Amino acid sequence: MGILAATADERVDDVRCDDQNLIVDLKDGRTISVPLAWYPRLFDATPKQRAHWETCAAGYGIHWPDIDEHLSTEGLLRGAPAPGWKSAA
Repeated sequence: MGILAATADERVDDVRCDDQNLIVDLKDGRTISVPLAWYPRLFDATPKQRAHWETCAAGYGIHWPDIDEHLSTEGLLRGAPAPGWKSAA
């Protein structure tokens, strides 16, 4: 008996932030949640700036024009923080 996996669709469906996390919903139903602290531009942005996002790279990326930040779903799925990010621990 075989099990068929649904086709992954890693394009962005929705983006939101709470006080500590960036939360990205994908078209295939998955949700990615990563610490805002991993992305200093987003962490330092106002809630209004964080809420102003658009898709880019054919839906596989997110762009925040007010703060010139770009993230890819590939990087988010890999758990990749911003280059140069250092943990406080």
